[in-house]
Amino acid sequence: MKVIILAGGFGTRLGQRTSVIPKPMVCIGDKPILWHIMKIFSFFGITRFIICLGYKGEVIKNYFLHYRSCNNDFTIDLENDSVDFINGQEENNWKVTLITTGLNTLKGGRIKRVEPFLDPGINLLTYGDGVGNIRVDDLIRFHKDQGKIFTLTGVHPPSRFGELVIEGNGVRCFEEKPQTSQGFINGGFMVFNMELMNYLTVDENCDFERGPLQELAGKGEIAVYRHGGQWACMDHERDVNYLNELWNSGKAFWKVW
Repeated sequence: MKVIILAGGFGTRLGQRTSVIPKPMVCIGDKPILWHIMKIFSFFGITRFIICLGYKGEVIKNYFLHYRSCNNDFTIDLENDSVDFINGQEENNWKVTLITTGLNTLKGGRIKRVEPFLDPGINLLTYGDGVGNIRVDDLIRFHKDQGKIFTLTGVHPPSRFGELVIEGNGVRCFEEKPQTSQGFINGGFMVFNMELMNYLTVDENCDFERGPLQELAGKGEIAVYRHGGQWACMDHERDVNYLNELWNSGKAFWKVW
């Protein structure tokens, strides 16, 4: 079972940050959000990743090509070019496949273009900008039980504004960015059978949400795994600040590892 991570978009709403790096490489703490997403999956034993690259994909390639030297201290012997790493990392069992899927390719085309690298049967899919305290093992079991082609994780999006909890004429408490209680959106963390590929093409104009998922929904082939926990995405500068505040204060709800 492998995880496709869509990491090729332009991330224009993050402004200057994504003029230099792609959005999945924007950091929470000292690690890219892409790393945080991968850590969620690897905690549940899913350690093989396929990353769909587009805009500034070379930045992501270089990060993983030099992963050990970027994330560890080391001693280098310049006489014979040998390197001894002083401290190890927990990601030694990760296998990461990085595929350039086009600069302007829409999501459906990106997914279809990595089909040769997928496992037969069930695989997973997510976006390169969302984190949550999602039980991936429960999600996979739910998908198998439902018998549908596709399962998405429905999440309550966090409010853009703080929320006042009022008693009488007074404020009992103030909650910053609470999860909204009404409505679900697709929070990523998706599971699919290989039949999904029959609804996609390699054409760069092949969308995903519009078209393929609409068709699958019309056929009753999409299940929704309702996630009642926390979830957030990195869409604007305020999201970057919010996620970093949580991480730095030890309140990162997505840190299941």
